[in-house]
Amino acid sequence: MRRFFWVDEDNAVAAQYRGSINASHRWRLPGLLRCPTCNATWNGMGHHFPGVDLSQLSEHREFEKARPEPFPNFARLRDLVRPLAPPHAELPPGTGFGPLEGTAFGKLPAFAWIVELLLVHRKELDRLRAEGVKGLQGYPTALRFRQKNPPELLELQVDPHGALHPACLPIDEPPPCPTCGRQGFGRPDEPILDAASLPPELDLFRVGNFATMVIGTERFVDAVRRLELDGLTFRELPTR
Repeated sequence: MRRFFWVDEDNAVAAQYRGSINASHRWRLPGLLRCPTCNATWNGMGHHFPGVDLSQLSEHREFEKARPEPFPNFARLRDLVRPLAPPHAELPPGTGFGPLEGTAFGKLPAFAWIVELLLVHRKELDRLRAEGVKGLQGYPTALRFRQKNPPELLELQVDPHGALHPACLPIDEPPPCPTCGRQGFGRPDEPILDAASLPPELDLFRVGNFATMVIGTERFVDAVRRLELDGLTFRELPTR
């Protein structure tokens, strides 16, 4: 039976390194301004595709400024991006594309986080792949470091797959909005993964219906521990 772990930032380790990153993706979908069905104004998190290059779109500048847009304009921009994105991508409001741009300084652990974004040193990614960890996608960043000989940091594109099991969600939770896809529930205190929905070919992914949660398989966790890579914490989650 496969085992799965909730992967999160090790704040104690990050504090010891005293490094910092301030960055965002080059392009992003706008937020949604008052959905015509559920009336929500919102911006999603956890959906990031650094390997998707929007520079080939003549409208690429429309993706450079973060702001909310009414649904018709949001849907128009989403449709422009869809052919360039992975086929499974839901592309909710706020989805990021392209390299991370910004500044960084100081030393960083093997895995560094920017909120829910996950970065890794190139040499550590190569070691994980050599250990047989499957499905790791690393993309170059455009970070400007303040020191000489800066590290080569890659952003891991951790795509959403699978779902939380209904047993850990509120009983009276309404279905996602049929227009914008928004779900109103918060992260459960005791998450349960829906076993049948989990991808068999990936060792690192996000939960499809709660994309800020990063999930690693036992193979990923064992490799990280064997290689003594820091920056991560692990909590095993049940499946059903």
